[in-house]
Amino acid sequence: MPQLFDVPGWSVAEPTASGSKSEKSSKKRKRPTSDTSSKLLSAELNLEKLMDKLRESTKPDQGPKAESSSKFSLGKSKKGKKQSQDKSKPQAEASLARQISLPKPLQPIDKVSKEKRRSFQETHLRPEKRQKVRHSVDAPRALPPPRNQGKSTSPESEADLTVMQKSMKASLEGAKFRMINENLYKSDSQTAVQMMQEDPSVYREYHTGFRHQVQSWPTNPVQQYISLLKSYPPRTVIADLGCGDAALARGLLPEGMIVLSFDLISDGMYVVEADACTKIPLPGSEPSESQSGMGEGQITDVAVCSLSLMNTNWPSCLREAWRILKPSGELQIAEVASRFTDVKEFERVVSSIGFRLSKKDDRNSHFTLFEFEKMARKPYSEKEWAKITQRSSVLKPCEYKRR
Repeated sequence: MPQLFDVPGWSVAEPTASGSKSEKSSKKRKRPTSDTSSKLLSAELNLEKLMDKLRESTKPDQGPKAESSSKFSLGKSKKGKKQSQDKSKPQAEASLARQISLPKPLQPIDKVSKEKRRSFQETHLRPEKRQKVRHSVDAPRALPPPRNQGKSTSPESEADLTVMQKSMKASLEGAKFRMINENLYKSDSQTAVQMMQEDPSVYREYHTGFRHQVQSWPTNPVQQYISLLKSYPPRTVIADLGCGDAALARGLLPEGMIVLSFDLISDGMYVVEADACTKIPLPGSEPSESQSGMGEGQITDVAVCSLSLMNTNWPSCLREAWRILKPSGELQIAEVASRFTDVKEFERVVSSIGFRLSKKDDRNSHFTLFEFEKMARKPYSEKEWAKITQRSSVLKPCEYKRR
């Protein structure tokens, strides 16, 4: 080895060959034998398994994924274990947070133990109230009864109304009746049919108001006709034109009479729906074109128009009555006395249709009764019928008093 510095008085001895070999040999690391290395490796693995078991016992339960991850990490290095633990830690925290945030399932009341109830009563309640609460907790709670139980909630129930409310209700019904009454008297039958079909309640409201008005009269013409027609032979066929609530049929059917009731709206029992001013669904014909006569095919003995000549085309109703009546059949008319502008003119109009006046009763202050008999007549053209209909103004609209 060459000298790097030349210092007087110093010298460096040359190394021998044996000395260099010994230094090199001393610096080399001795390898352990195979037995010692296998023992150390097994001890290290056993230590790692022990540490893993300790970690698993201290961690929260993470299900089957945690077990598989712990088994999979046995053969890995410490660095790999730390990384896997760092990754699994947020997942475990997230699953634990989800479990905590979920609401606990509600338990039914039946599953609550009675011992807890008794302990609560003994610790928190006075002795006199324990028995009452015990019954109320054990037994199901009863619902309070409804407020309107046993009371009618119908707006038409008179029992729940005060005197003032009843008076207001009657006034309202009277106003509706007068409005409907005015519309019916000032329109033809086709307009009335359309009005009833669009709103069937109009029909009911009108007849309800009409019954209240009739109550103030001394007598009802329908009751007079019931008393009169009871004396007729059994099986007499009577056509009630504009029958309303079919009071005539209800009174005469038990007496053995045959009563056919017609009005704009059917009640599904007594009343047949028909516009009597247009067509009555009964057999009968006009006289032939060549000569005057009575027509053919009729089955009706008596036709009754009790306060029913309302529309502006009321002469057409009497034309239909003539068609369905047998020869010498009866036409009974009852009308409010205040409607007549000229009683004689009214009689002439009815006679021109094919009837002859038999009786008249004007003794009642509210209405007049007429009895006509069917007579033979010549056939009329539509122009002639139009002229007769124009004479309908002899009956003016009926004005009922306020109730």
